[in-house]
Amino acid sequence: MSGINRQITLDSRHIAKHLPDTPQMRRLLNKGRAAHIFNNEATMNQVAQAIMEEGEFTDTIRAYERYSMFFLESIGYRVDPDGSCLLLYYGEIKVDAENRYHVTPRTRPSEE
Repeated sequence: MSGINRQITLDSRHIAKHLPDTPQMRRLLNKGRAAHIFNNEATMNQVAQAIMEEGEFTDTIRAYERYSMFFLESIGYRVDPDGSCLLLYYGEIKVDAENRYHVTPRTRPSEE
């Protein structure tokens, strides 16, 4: 079965850290962590819609059900604290126990 076949609600607390040039994105970099950023908000919304319709359940990791898919074109990039960038082609939706979700661009599927 593909896609997410139940009602889920966007958890808006996680949006800003995955968009370019936001204080939340810069905070991750200032803490020495990489930031996984969508090209823009429209891309984030398109990725979320595609995963909801056609994504595959990958696993439950750290209390989130994860649904994901690869994209043929870059959906975003990872910025490291040193400023280096890597294009990202993998999207993941994380759904918590209350059916709230957020979408993330990634390099690969999450691991335990």
